[in-house]
Amino acid sequence: MSEIEDLYPRLVVDGADQALAFYAKAFGGEVAERYADGDRVVHAMVTAGPVHFAVKDADEYDPAPGDGGASVIMALYVTDPDAVAQRMLDGGARVIFPMADQDYGERGGRFADPWGHQWMVARRLVDPA
Repeated sequence: MSEIEDLYPRLVVDGADQALAFYAKAFGGEVAERYADGDRVVHAMVTAGPVHFAVKDADEYDPAPGDGGASVIMALYVTDPDAVAQRMLDGGARVIFPMADQDYGERGGRFADPWGHQWMVARRLVDPA
């Protein structure tokens, strides 16, 4: 039996409050937790359905991706990938790979959010089993 109880990504950005607003709107979620030290967000949690992930402002320990920080590609399965992609684009994301039906049985595309994080947004078209 695994000891893992939970696993969530932690996104480091410049401008956490703007990122939180973007993610909550784009994914139809909410900011469930927000902790700050002055005007710097040190931890916040976004929840959208069964998914949750953390966001924090960049600092000397955790630089943003464009400043030498770690890069992450998030794979996000949703019921309506076209709608999520459009909300992301409306919020300032850019297309890396356009939304399309893929040969491997998914409708998906890849987008970079305004903070440089990449998101593969998809819906399975066939049962993976």
